Amino acid sequence: MTIRVLLADDQALLRSAFRVLVDSEPDMEVVGEASDGAEAVRLAREERADVVLMDIRMPGTDGLAATRMISEDPSLAQVRVVILTTFEVDDYVVQSLRAGASGFLGKGSEPDELLSAIRIAAGGEALLSPAATKGLIARFLAQGDMADEAQDPARAARLDALTVREREVLVQVAGGHSNDEIAERLEVSPLTVKTHVNRAMAKLGARDRAQLVVIAYESGLVRPRVE
Repeated sequence: MTIRVLLADDQALLRSAFRVLVDSEPDMEVVGEASDGAEAVRLAREERADVVLMDIRMPGTDGLAATRMISEDPSLAQVRVVILTTFEVDDYVVQSLRAGASGFLGKGSEPDELLSAIRIAAGGEALLSPAATKGLIARFLAQGDMADEAQDPARAARLDALTVREREVLVQVAGGHSNDEIAERLEVSPLTVKTHVNRAMAKLGARDRAQLVVIAYESGLVRPRVE
């Protein structure tokens, strides 16, 4: 099954480089290019994209607004947004995750990392770039209004709907671990982990694993650490 990729970046040179890279893979293809967020949303609908590589800073409708528009549109429920950012520490990245992005990746990442991120996002099985992401999300959420006692009480209350095992799995997901890794840690099967993850997503109204991570931090279930 071919992964349909949409490129959204206001720099034509970068879009060209990403297109060459993506189109060189047998299991994916670029189905469109957008130079701003509004165009990205339109093309996501028209081209039935699976994954949007979204630059966060674009003129007009930026990547943050476009991500929110995509995540709030029921007809685009299958679309996964990967935010591309020049700066690893960027407040907009957290806002994008809250708006519905599946994860983020630095523009300086290696080609293999980018291709892997597309496949992971399309499969919905794990957070993007686990080694970098789990640390970065913790650092982002440790800043500003998410520090210490400022967790969201409403989301904390929603955790009451989870079983003890679902909470345990959510903690592991928030650590950036894959289903296989969680299965090994909790001594259960990967299928059982997947079932718990899906149930937690349904109960918490999370679009994907990235939003589960944000909820885990915002609710106070997992405390951010600055390394």
